[in-house]
Amino acid sequence: MSRSDADLLEDIENAIGAIRSHLTHGPLTEPLVMDAVSMRLLEIGESVKALSDTAKASESGIKWRQIAGMRDVLAHHYFATHPEIIQATVDKDLGELAGAVSRMRGRQQQLSDGGT
Repeated sequence: MSRSDADLLEDIENAIGAIRSHLTHGPLTEPLVMDAVSMRLLEIGESVKALSDTAKASESGIKWRQIAGMRDVLAHHYFATHPEIIQATVDKDLGELAGAVSRMRGRQQQLSDGGT
């Protein structure tokens, strides 16, 4: 069964929150933190792959294809994952994605409220 864009956006938002929480337990050089953050990035990529093209088009500044590609690397080439790439993703891209998801969810909420 496919999930709605609203559900997928909520999944992404929850995964971002979890990543931020995991990072309070230590840096990515800690293996457990690295594993937890990587898993949540994989979840984000999986949700992004399932998002409709219409939803993604509403935030064209986000590198949706690269997010999905990171999921593939984490899932299929986990042995080649470099902590510095994960760190750069967390430092440079996660905040931008969180903002986009928040805006997208806000627009969806306005639509479901009748545009008020």
